[in-house]
Amino acid sequence: MKKKSKIRSRLIFGITMLCAILILIMSMVRNSIYNNKVHKDNLSGADLFNVNADDGDGVNIGIVARSDTWGKIFDFNNKGITENNYQAYIYDYTVANNTSDEVKDFSFTFVFSEEAYLSSAWNGAIEVHQNVKTKEIVDTIPDLRQFSPEKHKLETVSVDGESFIPMKPGDYFKYIPSTSMNALEMPIKPNEGTTPGLIMYVEIGKTLEDSSLEIEYTFNRRLTSEPLFWISLGSIAIWIIALIIYIITSVQIKRYQERHERDNEIISESIETFIGFIDAKDKYTNGHSKRVAVYTKMIAKEFGYSGEDLERIYYVALLHDCGKIGVPDNILGKPGKLTNEEFEIIKSHTVRGGDILSNFKSLKNAGVGALYHHERYDGKGYPEGKAGEDIPFIARMICVADSFDAMNTNRVYRNRLSLEKIISEIENNKGRQFDPKVADVMLKLIKEGKIKSTEE
Repeated sequence: MKKKSKIRSRLIFGITMLCAILILIMSMVRNSIYNNKVHKDNLSGADLFNVNADDGDGVNIGIVARSDTWGKIFDFNNKGITENNYQAYIYDYTVANNTSDEVKDFSFTFVFSEEAYLSSAWNGAIEVHQNVKTKEIVDTIPDLRQFSPEKHKLETVSVDGESFIPMKPGDYFKYIPSTSMNALEMPIKPNEGTTPGLIMYVEIGKTLEDSSLEIEYTFNRRLTSEPLFWISLGSIAIWIIALIIYIITSVQIKRYQERHERDNEIISESIETFIGFIDAKDKYTNGHSKRVAVYTKMIAKEFGYSGEDLERIYYVALLHDCGKIGVPDNILGKPGKLTNEEFEIIKSHTVRGGDILSNFKSLKNAGVGALYHHERYDGKGYPEGKAGEDIPFIARMICVADSFDAMNTNRVYRNRLSLEKIISEIENNKGRQFDPKVADVMLKLIKEGKIKSTEE
């Protein structure tokens, strides 16, 4: 049972730790999936220039045109235009991280609804997509402020010595944020933001409000932000505490068991030594007490007793004749018939035994076997004439075991009986001297060969 209990405890600890580890792995997987997911948001129409990036939850982007502006003449066909026909706008693209997670990476794509001319941009790179004669030209400009047309394949125009990149309706650019230390735009910390800027020229009287923008971003959420992580951490902490308590308790229980076993050994050795003195008083009954204890234990086991209860029954049966220590040797070993007075002295060993064991507190009901093992089921026994169920059950078991051993061994007044005669005596005395149920169990043990005659 102890071994099974240890295996069960270890199995429970193993399963709970495995569950905690699985939860931890799940938290890591969930966190990884979340961090690798690309989030997308789209803005178009009137919302494009009316969104405050700092409002709301999540990652937002808002486009704001600065108030300072100026005009320029774009006369590509040399028509002699004398007034400004294009307006310069400085657009701030504010990307705001309104979450508790870090934005690991982002980019946004702006699709033009009207013709415009890119002039400058700062911080990040611009990936330009132009449609020229049904063919798409794609080129990346690391820094639009230092744009040199001859180094790129894009279509460009020059006005007053300044180069511009024409963007027709449907053309678009992708903004790639800077990772340099001078203009670090990534990562974006929680509740912070970054503001890339672009300068472009739009024909006076027209707007870009029908354009569209798509922003893509990924998070770098810390594992500590994952609820399952804390659940797993708490589970592991509880597991460790439980393990420490289990180890401490197991050590204490082991020490108690060792001490208990030592105490039992001392008690057992003391009792058997004491019983040795009693059995030594009569060479004909030497070993009788131990045999009766063994038989009684076997009977009790058949009735379902086990563990400490079975051990207690064994010791009570072992002490059943301890009162004989007060009976004179000449009476115990007398070969002839006892006088009435001598028989009364013999009978007194039950009461003496009960008195001797009355202070034996560490063995529950220690004196019951000694006091009542000569009571008869029909009420004609001694010392109190108890009958039937009034006789303690342990005494009824000892009575049958004691009688069997008496019949199965040579005595000063007669030789041992044959096994057939012993069986017959037990059968005939069921309900008279013996409890019928106990007698049947004894007969079963004899017939099964578990209890044998001395000649065998």
